Amino acid sequence: MGVGGFMAAGMISPMVRFALDPALEAGGEIDLVQVATVDELTDEPQRFDFSVEVEDAWYTSEQSRTAWIYREGDEIIALSPTCTHLGCTVGWDTNEEHPNQFFCPCHLGRFEKDGTNVPDTPPTRPLDVYEMEIQDGAIYLGRPIRR
Repeated sequence: MGVGGFMAAGMISPMVRFALDPALEAGGEIDLVQVATVDELTDEPQRFDFSVEVEDAWYTSEQSRTAWIYREGDEIIALSPTCTHLGCTVGWDTNEEHPNQFFCPCHLGRFEKDGTNVPDTPPTRPLDVYEMEIQDGAIYLGRPIRR
């Protein structure tokens, strides 16, 4: 019985590995996509919606994304709108009591313009930034990078 089980495991394991291999690979790959142009940016964060094609395991899908992008001197910053507390969506300058900050309405989380979390509010880390490239005046974004 032990030899039979060993032989069965030897025959089944390659089939299981073949079936599960795509799921065991690193997370979905995302190509950089054009989101905006440098000329469109101001020193105030602006919301840009875009979509990316994600290849994950056995299928490819189109996913909607949003970024808050602005210019700070010569630097361009692209922040994820996902609150680092519980994943709600933050808005720029939407709270009258705390102007010029990102605000999360779910649990009153706040972030400074550069994405750093305001002390004594629910978020414990800054907003994520997007992987970014600038080519010929166009801004290309990839996946969010945890800070």
